[in-house]
Amino acid sequence: MIEVAPPVERVILVAAPRKGSRDAEQLTEHLDELARLVDTAGGLVVGRLTQQVATRNPATLIGEGKVEELLALVTAESATIVIFDEELAPVQGANLEKALKIRVMDRAEIILDIFSTRARSAEARLQVELAQLQYLLPRLARMWTHLSRIRGGIGLRGPGETQLETDRRMIRKKIQHHRERLLDVERHRETVRAGRQGMLSASLVGYTNAGKSSILKVLTGEKEIFVEDRLFATLDTLTREIDLSGVKVRVTDTVGFIRKLPHHLVASFRATLEEAREADVLLHVVDASHPEWEDHIQVVESVLAELELNDRPVLLVFNKSDLLADPASFEERVMALYDRPVVVNTVRGTGLDALKAALAERAREARPTVRVVLPASDGKRIAEVYRVGEVVGREETEGGVVLTVRMEEWRARQLEG
Repeated sequence: MIEVAPPVERVILVAAPRKGSRDAEQLTEHLDELARLVDTAGGLVVGRLTQQVATRNPATLIGEGKVEELLALVTAESATIVIFDEELAPVQGANLEKALKIRVMDRAEIILDIFSTRARSAEARLQVELAQLQYLLPRLARMWTHLSRIRGGIGLRGPGETQLETDRRMIRKKIQHHRERLLDVERHRETVRAGRQGMLSASLVGYTNAGKSSILKVLTGEKEIFVEDRLFATLDTLTREIDLSGVKVRVTDTVGFIRKLPHHLVASFRATLEEAREADVLLHVVDASHPEWEDHIQVVESVLAELELNDRPVLLVFNKSDLLADPASFEERVMALYDRPVVVNTVRGTGLDALKAALAERAREARPTVRVVLPASDGKRIAEVYRVGEVVGREETEGGVVLTVRMEEWRARQLEG
């Protein structure tokens, strides 16, 4: 039996930033990124429409004249979906769909849709489904209308599809169930981390498609690590151990960030991002070739602050230097702007030795070598030192046991009591 591929969604992008805002200044860049999201979701962009608004129309976000202009563009391009770069209130989405006679989405919804198709592990699927249900609950009445006549397509795939056919009470029950299961996941992760706490740890964070998985691939030498030049190519966390001149470091790849990342999604992925919370150092990977790389740094720092991770030691890693017109000039600039950044090229393998050396240095700084003196009879605290630190030396004395260990100074003082 020959399977017929579903028709490609024809998409029109709409941006309506406030006049004078930073979003208005970066309007083209934001729409270009939204177009990449559509491409990742499997859609085809056939048109764009923009309007800088002084005040947002509570009924349709954009003005009445722009709605009429948008309807004409939809008709001319035979569009099947309109996607707004801004988040739409439920009533705005309903009114726009009534006026345009086709499906209307916003940026948050297409990100959720991409996550639903990219999630591989049971944990990631659970996190995405929770975020979908939380986002779609207040929009349920509008979504039911579509589900009565549409199956599949952008925004209607994944776990959310079956849940939208249930009533609000059942969805709220499902949300509570998922939250409880994610708490179990979080507790399990805490147990696993407790068993491996003695090793130094680093987490890769950064804007989506900055090259985090590529960094992990070259650090470990594992060719099977999945790398793709698309937004949100990797959702599931991946942890590998690497040896940096005698210093063992556990490196974890995490989900990428993006502008206007849906809050429900950030909240749902907290269990996964706990790996970053427990890291001794964060490797913040930046796409050096992207014209908005400075803005990307700010977006990542903002999400890290939201996750209460902005107090962690950070090593800035500028990737894709092979795509720069003048790599030497760029490196000179970032060296002047940031604290000991590293510029690398994972394609040609340049800068990797500097990256490994910088990571080892930051790891040692995060966990200096300290001496802990404990009574020889206190087996419980001695075992705790081995569990939470990296013991590099042990000496038996009349006064007790002297352990030379890599760990946080505050933890050593706490153990000595």
